Amino acid sequence: MNTFKGIKKCLTIAAGIATMAGSMTVSAADITGAGATFPYPIYAKWAEAYKKATGIGMNYQSIGSGGGIKQILAKTVDFGASDAPMSGDDLEKNGLTQFPAIMGGVVPVVNLEGIKPGQMRLTGAVIADIYLGKILKWNDAAITALNPGIKFPDQAITAVNRADGSGTTYIFVHYLAKVSPEWEKKVGVAPSVTWPAPNATGGKGNEGVASFVQRIKGAIGYVEYAYAKQNKMTYTQLRNKDGNFVSPDDSNFQAAAAGADWKSVPGFGVMLTDQAGKESWPITGPTWILMYKNQANAEKGKEVLKFFDWAYTNGGKMAAELDYVPIPAAVVTQIRDAWKVQIRDGSGKSIW
Repeated sequence: MNTFKGIKKCLTIAAGIATMAGSMTVSAADITGAGATFPYPIYAKWAEAYKKATGIGMNYQSIGSGGGIKQILAKTVDFGASDAPMSGDDLEKNGLTQFPAIMGGVVPVVNLEGIKPGQMRLTGAVIADIYLGKILKWNDAAITALNPGIKFPDQAITAVNRADGSGTTYIFVHYLAKVSPEWEKKVGVAPSVTWPAPNATGGKGNEGVASFVQRIKGAIGYVEYAYAKQNKMTYTQLRNKDGNFVSPDDSNFQAAAAGADWKSVPGFGVMLTDQAGKESWPITGPTWILMYKNQANAEKGKEVLKFFDWAYTNGGKMAAELDYVPIPAAVVTQIRDAWKVQIRDGSGKSIW
């Protein structure tokens, strides 16, 4: 009897150890990432659906593009995420590869009484002059000339910007630098810049910018399209490179992506600002994933690729529901081909 109890106890302990080992195996297979705030909602939705489908978890820290780069360089996560692409030289120096995961658009938003979403027209040059402090009132001739059917008030413009470094700012000022030589010379392009306008004010995150624009009469700001749409903000039309005034929507973001030469820049680091095409939205941008070319943990690296492969195949509908735009199918094929060539295990064998 005592012998039986001892055997039973041993079996119970063994079962417990097996259960723990099983749970450790599942936990060990989970993947971690950190970075850009812009794609967080869709990454979270994909992660939930992916875990239901595969049992593998994806834990993502929404800490900003700069934070994501720091984390991947420190090797504390399996992948980093950034709305500003890393240059080819930096990718090479750090032993990283890069690929786009999803796309979206940045839109100008205003707070002007009587103006409806999509009613007002602006150009990149006019927006640059507002943020340069050269256009200070809404009834300035440069604005009224673009909008002959609208009577603008003799009201000061408050130029709202991001107070924190962000990929959204990077995309926005990248566009301004393309359409305004003065902006390129005086301000430049970076996730965080010095804003010249004397009437500028900064808000933290898209939430901060949106809050200021919604509260301040006569304000203008820039936020991601998904945020503008969900918060029913008054966005403007923009004149694109082909000279057409367009409103932001998924098809116009896709149009900007379709005409891009994705192979022209290392790591697919193509900025989709001011792209040609009659329907192209001029402030469109992808968000990128950063991984090491040589994976110290090949299984983890493979799980990251399997997650994004699944997202490319199955995540389009979920992306559209949250007002994101999937990467074009032809580009996804190029990305998968790049994985085969670039991402390897310790022995130099491709993990994909």
